Amino acid sequence: MTDPNAIQPSELDQLPDRDPEETAEWQASLDAVTAAAGPHRAAYLMRRTLERAEGAGVPLPKLLETDYVNTIPTAAEPAVDGDEALEQRITAWNRWNAAAMVTRGSKYGVGGHIATFASAAWLYETGFNHFFRGKEGDGSGDQLYIQGHASPGIYARAFLDGRIGEEQLDNFRREAGGNGLPSYPHPRRLPWLWEFPTVSMGLGPISAIYQARFNRYLTSRGIKDVSDSHVWAFLGDGEMDEPESTTALTLAAREQLDNLTFVVNCNLQRLDGPVRANFKIVQELEAQFRGAGWNVIKTLWGTAWDELFQLDTTGALVRRLREVPDAQVQTYQTRDAAYIREDFFGKDPALAEMAKLLSDDKILECFHLSRGGHESRKVYAAYKAALSHKGAPTVILAQTVKGHTLGEGFASKNANHQMKKLTVDEFKAMRDRLELPIADSQFVDGVVPYAHPGADSPEVRYLQERRAALGGPAPARRVHPVAPLPQPAEKAFTAFDKGSGSQNVATTMAFVRLVKDLVRDKETGRRWVPIVPDEARTFGMESLFPSLGIYSPMGQTYEPVDRDQLMYYKEAKNGQIFNEGITEAGAMAEFIAASTSYSTHGETMIPFYIYYSMFGWQRTGDQMWQLGDQLGRGFLVGATAGRTTLTGEGLQHADGHSPVIAATNPAALTYDPAFAYEVAVIVKEGLRRMFGEAKPDEDQNVFYYLTVYNEPLPQPAKPQAAGVDEGIVKGLYRFNTAESAGLSPAANAPRIQLLGSGTAIHWALKAQRLLAEEWGVSADVWSATSWTELRRDAMEADEALLRGEERTPYVRQALQGAEGPVLAVSDYMRQVPDQIAQWVEQDYTSLGADGFGLSDTREAARRHFGVDAESIVVAALAQLARRGEVKATAVKEAREKYGL
Repeated sequence: MTDPNAIQPSELDQLPDRDPEETAEWQASLDAVTAAAGPHRAAYLMRRTLERAEGAGVPLPKLLETDYVNTIPTAAEPAVDGDEALEQRITAWNRWNAAAMVTRGSKYGVGGHIATFASAAWLYETGFNHFFRGKEGDGSGDQLYIQGHASPGIYARAFLDGRIGEEQLDNFRREAGGNGLPSYPHPRRLPWLWEFPTVSMGLGPISAIYQARFNRYLTSRGIKDVSDSHVWAFLGDGEMDEPESTTALTLAAREQLDNLTFVVNCNLQRLDGPVRANFKIVQELEAQFRGAGWNVIKTLWGTAWDELFQLDTTGALVRRLREVPDAQVQTYQTRDAAYIREDFFGKDPALAEMAKLLSDDKILECFHLSRGGHESRKVYAAYKAALSHKGAPTVILAQTVKGHTLGEGFASKNANHQMKKLTVDEFKAMRDRLELPIADSQFVDGVVPYAHPGADSPEVRYLQERRAALGGPAPARRVHPVAPLPQPAEKAFTAFDKGSGSQNVATTMAFVRLVKDLVRDKETGRRWVPIVPDEARTFGMESLFPSLGIYSPMGQTYEPVDRDQLMYYKEAKNGQIFNEGITEAGAMAEFIAASTSYSTHGETMIPFYIYYSMFGWQRTGDQMWQLGDQLGRGFLVGATAGRTTLTGEGLQHADGHSPVIAATNPAALTYDPAFAYEVAVIVKEGLRRMFGEAKPDEDQNVFYYLTVYNEPLPQPAKPQAAGVDEGIVKGLYRFNTAESAGLSPAANAPRIQLLGSGTAIHWALKAQRLLAEEWGVSADVWSATSWTELRRDAMEADEALLRGEERTPYVRQALQGAEGPVLAVSDYMRQVPDQIAQWVEQDYTSLGADGFGLSDTREAARRHFGVDAESIVVAALAQLARRGEVKATAVKEAREKYGL
């Protein structure tokens, strides 16, 4: 394995050496110590020497940093395999059309970003022409995580390639008409082009790491050999401040993901100004990545700087570059040669002498234009070195100028992220700068034209030939034609139909037992991807460890402490379980990679991610939106669900609101099952819809969110009434009536309908008995498996009515003819059951666990929130009293009787 922290000889070649013989003697001494006393002694002496130098104030770079120079010197750059002149022309066309598209759209007030792509154009163009492999060749091709603010440049290239027309360019950020382009990479909005949503929140970096890891997983498990796929993530230096951007760096290094390259566009600016105004972001990132174990390549300076480095015989230039803060580098970009001579060169006598040998034009060329990220040869060398490096992931820190080629009004200006357009005169100046054949007459009525060299031009032919050689267009998303997965044997789904008898079973355990049966299925079992963030034993999943194995690229290099036990901790190179450690963000990123494997790799996988309920939608909800955007499919399982089931855990573990947040995500099908057989029906339906034979009008690109509880209770048998399965899937069915429960109510007894979800249905069942035996009230109990799906169905009925179509919401159909008022209860805040209130024809009220959670017994917590059986009884009597169906005094009597 190559040491990513080692300073490469190519770096040393660029540093001035006033006494090469002395240097050689020092190196010979080190070699002699290594040979005589071994590498450990040599390392000890080197570290002691560095400590002494630091103590003496010798200005050495930190151990994790190299000097502020290119990792690959000009002399070591490989020849570019292509026509650099044509690539320059292609890049110019793309720069023009990207700026034109955003400017033309600005008249509609929809915004857009110009400066980001202007800085990163060569980072993309070099990859598209030489490195990024498409999906029409062998294997799955590469996976590209495009920096969101650079999307105009990607659209511009697709326009040059003939994949997008002028009408679509003119509809940038205007999608309502159906022929527009989304602002950023959104697969759900443009599924033939975008593969990964990346904008903001640091989701691109962490997703890229876990995608690279999942690629290794598929290969190790023998599902598909994707070892030739490479993951490229394009990021901004400001974006690296997001915690998710760096949270998984050590995982990538630990698992030696050399199938992964980060390209950080270091234009030294974020949205409002400099990234590290008083410091140096490149040096900070280098130390961070080296410390995490990554290979680091710095591509900072263009070839115009070669003359300056050659003149630097004392090291003064390298020292000065190291000490100048980023904000001052940005200032040099906008100031004249006289200012740069005084402020940069004038700080050191040796540099002042060097400056006398440089013309003003040379100084301006270096400080205004020449950056490593703006030269195809520099970028090509960096990409080639990244692909050849083995044993660790690579990060390329490419220095650029934000707003490059857009003119003095844009380049390096603090406000350029918010600047959405150029004037006609600025466009004409840009045209001349890029040497594009666009006539003044093409600016009709002051509107900047799109420009295209022609479908048969040398530029377009070259672009298409390069892409054909690399496996087709990129970026591109493909959904490969794969056969629907066969439905597993019915036996797994009917295991709880007869109930659990006297055995107490929590729905969490029922789900785990169901999965244990499903992973044994000969046809589909190996496609399950269990994901858990270091809570497997909490959820009773340790029985899966020895049978499925925990994925580790290293296998198991130790003897586990519990090896003599039946359910020992077993890691394996072909392990099936992802036990992520304490990182819900990492687990979600892994889930997203697995849930979209049907598209990325043409291999359908069935992921389920089981986690502490509170640490899902509240903690990683942005990734769940990313999952919906990326059209992922799978099962999210919020275990230990509910506000009152986690005895003793307290406020931060008591989840009373996840279904509320989940209800806002259109791709999430949210279920709160009460019984084990309901869990089985929902999972069976999910497998059919997402991975099997979907109905013509069904969207397969959904994911299921199930809440399961850690409260062991007897599981009842599945009712034999018709329509139970349909009701479970649609969200509501009658579990029993007072009569079928054997409560023998009086013929004229008041009646009420109790709707409960999840563990709350057990309180409703107890309340049903208390109402009958102590208050002469008949109650029917309904299981509301999904308040959200009931609401969505009702909203669709409302929309149909606006179109002139008559449709009755399912919730109204189900409750049609049910006598008395409706009282709904759940272990969540009242907003959850209240989702359906406006579509229920009967009088409707609800109970829920609103407010903060607290530590206590389940019984005490439920009494505190007013959702226990006795509280339900009082609420039911109050509802009936308002209707005049029971005496008002009954409510007071019940409160006193139950101590409420």
